[in-house]
Amino acid sequence: MLRQAGTFRANEHVADRVMDSGDLEREKGITILAKNTAVTYKGVKINILDTPGHADFGGEVERALRLVDGVVLLVDSAEGPLPQTRFVLGKALGLGLPAMVVVNKIDRQDARPTEVLDDVYSLLIDLGADEKLLECPVIYAIGREGKATTDLSVPGETLQPLFDAILANIPPPPPSTGEHLQMQVNNLDYDEFVGRLIIGRITAGTIKQNAMVSVIREDGKVEQGRVVKLYGFEGLKRVDIDEAGAGEVVMIAGIENVSIGDTIASLEHPVALPRLHVDEPTMSMIFRVNDGPFAGKEGKYVTSRNLRDRLVREAYRNPAIKVLDTETPDAFQVIGRGELQLAVIIETMRREGYELTASNPVPITREENGDVMEPMEQLYCDVPETSVGAVTERLGPRKGRMIDMQPMGSGRMRLKFRIPARGLVGFRNEFLTVTRGEGIMSHEFDGWEPWAGPIPKRQSGSIVADREGETVAYALFSIQERGGLFFGPGVAVYNGMIIGEHNHPNDLEVNVSREKKLTNMRAAGRDENIILTPPRELTLEKALEWIAEDELVEVTPKSIRVRKRELDPHARYKAERDRKRSA
Repeated sequence: MLRQAGTFRANEHVADRVMDSGDLEREKGITILAKNTAVTYKGVKINILDTPGHADFGGEVERALRLVDGVVLLVDSAEGPLPQTRFVLGKALGLGLPAMVVVNKIDRQDARPTEVLDDVYSLLIDLGADEKLLECPVIYAIGREGKATTDLSVPGETLQPLFDAILANIPPPPPSTGEHLQMQVNNLDYDEFVGRLIIGRITAGTIKQNAMVSVIREDGKVEQGRVVKLYGFEGLKRVDIDEAGAGEVVMIAGIENVSIGDTIASLEHPVALPRLHVDEPTMSMIFRVNDGPFAGKEGKYVTSRNLRDRLVREAYRNPAIKVLDTETPDAFQVIGRGELQLAVIIETMRREGYELTASNPVPITREENGDVMEPMEQLYCDVPETSVGAVTERLGPRKGRMIDMQPMGSGRMRLKFRIPARGLVGFRNEFLTVTRGEGIMSHEFDGWEPWAGPIPKRQSGSIVADREGETVAYALFSIQERGGLFFGPGVAVYNGMIIGEHNHPNDLEVNVSREKKLTNMRAAGRDENIILTPPRELTLEKALEWIAEDELVEVTPKSIRVRKRELDPHARYKAERDRKRSA
């Protein structure tokens, strides 16, 4: 769309997935942050927003949907509507937005566009769509080649049918003449030259550069501010503009003290828009200052003040995140929608130069009529038929209950479960393992239920280093018989750092720096050949899922380590003894 609308030159090299511009997004193959661009077609400016699909990034979805007049539902001609499609489409229908359907990749060998369209209609009916929405236009496309058609028997040449359908079916914004200004703050950014940037869509009226405006806050308080700079969007760039009217997505500089959800309104008639509503958070983690022996060796920002300022800045920009102080000044509770969202925050901070330790994710509970209530999730699994039994078996101990099972064709099944949010902690990697990487899972918040009882975590203990030093192949060779290792030789370790997973439930303390004693008698073939099993490297997500309650993940710009909460073995023994007594 960008190329055919003239945003790029004919010979200009453009990266694939140009909207997923972040390193993390490209590495994980998912959209994390909502992004906007704009194209001009037949003299009409079309603002385009790309939203995430995962429920963990629901805050991004809510903000993006408040900026648009309609949605284009993009589905794969072979895979059909994926589980996460339900989440975003449900939000869009809840706001009463008109929709179009684009069935993409119709050139795939396993394409089944007719069956996929039936699946889309079934999903719309399931979500309560009215008859008008069921008559929405359908476009068949080959996105990579820039071709689209409204009839499968007539091959497309360009994306003109898609552009024409957008102009014909997505309503234009109302004229802004004579109306008072209303614009909701949907996103925040920062520029070193002009300071705080406010991003939003003008709902009514017009806004001009250097104009005085009102800022309506959550408590109803009204303050004044000046629009020092006004930017619009053309393609992937922002451009200076003097004035903008209703329907325009703009960026404002000059108003520093503002929050997401606030309304920018006219001075004469300040009226607030409905505030953003984000799904309730369900998981929390404790972020702590790194107090290990290697603290400060790799990171740039290591103090509690650095950590707190960064987390507050994240909560300021993302309404789906809350940051709370704890009893200790060097630890902060971060509340979010899911472990994936929290892991993305940690990974982003790590790449910015921060050092921290993080606890395992725990569910947020509340009390109703004397009962402890926990958040529940609706889990959708799109899996091969051969994996149905394995997935169902793994979800049983996690208190998952199957609600529905539907065949999808091509040897695939769609499973629907209701499961406690804590039952999903650590399940993603297990799910990919049992489905051999072919499974797709998505989940969304589904209310509260009484506490379902204990969910067993890992049954194995940890292999813990008992001193500071460097791992030696000779020592690792004898230790690997006792469990799986996370590191190979030549890695610096410290007392209390976890270097592997024990085969038994108890923890095992070992000396990984032990070297073979030399003797003055040598014989050919006397030394054993040391062959080490390749270590199981822990990624950030795997580490957060793996750790137990008395363990932490230590994150630095260069390393991801797992360690005991109490590094001193005597303190660990005392804490374990006290825990058993209280139990």
